[in-house]
Amino acid sequence: MADNPIFSLFLPLALGIVMIGLGLHLTLADFKRVATAPKAVVVALTVQTVLLPPVAFALAIGFGLPPELGLGLVLLAASPGGVTANLFSHLARGDVALNISLTAINSLLALLTLPLWTALGLLWLMDSEQAVPPPTRKIVEVGLIVIVPVVIGMALRAWKPALASQLDKPIRLASTLILVGLIAAAVIIERETLATYAAVVGLAALLFNVASLLAGYAAGRAARLGVPQSTAIAFEIGIHNGTLAIFVALHALEMAGAAVVPAIYSLLMYLTGGLFAWWVLRRALPKAAAA
Repeated sequence: MADNPIFSLFLPLALGIVMIGLGLHLTLADFKRVATAPKAVVVALTVQTVLLPPVAFALAIGFGLPPELGLGLVLLAASPGGVTANLFSHLARGDVALNISLTAINSLLALLTLPLWTALGLLWLMDSEQAVPPPTRKIVEVGLIVIVPVVIGMALRAWKPALASQLDKPIRLASTLILVGLIAAAVIIERETLATYAAVVGLAALLFNVASLLAGYAAGRAARLGVPQSTAIAFEIGIHNGTLAIFVALHALEMAGAAVVPAIYSLLMYLTGGLFAWWVLRRALPKAAAA
């Protein structure tokens, strides 16, 4: 999916539009609030970098996955949250400023943690001591897709508030349509991979996805964070950057098998993310408001 021309060209443009829409709802005060109350950031990064990779190892070993497929699961666990996490959080009324902050911090942190966990995966699953270079170029791409459009949206809100208000509903609708389109495109593009490998790694990928979402939300609530902050953490942790994991598998490691799990996960996360967003909107937020 990462090498498909549709995703290579359309996805950054589509996500850029979405991120402009998110910026229309944000001000500098939102990011100052995140900076002055860093507990949510610490919770999210701890779960992401310390808890999830061992969970991936456990699933790979527990399901008896072939070494390259197991390594793909570890790659995925070590990858930061994807840009799509911000869209899901926005649609589920999560704390988008927290999401964007986490995406930026997590992506920078991945320059250290992704090579480390990948090297451990190579050693423990494949008995290899291959060195893994940090995926600097892909991290820069993520930063550009996230930061530049958000700044544009924030600038529109600050300088042209009337225009920003007029653009809000159309961009929110476009965001929903883009999400539906991404799901449909992912199903079509990955249908052969899904048919071939679903029986082997599908359940492991699904369990890891669900565990990531629930661990993020539960950790946030256990830390006495609000539903919007916990929702943001859940999506940041549960919607991994599968494209980055595929890139590392294909271009850094040259292991096509290691790209299979991130590809299947990248399809499943749209479905589980949508269901989780529905649960937050219909159950968690109303319950918190009534408390």
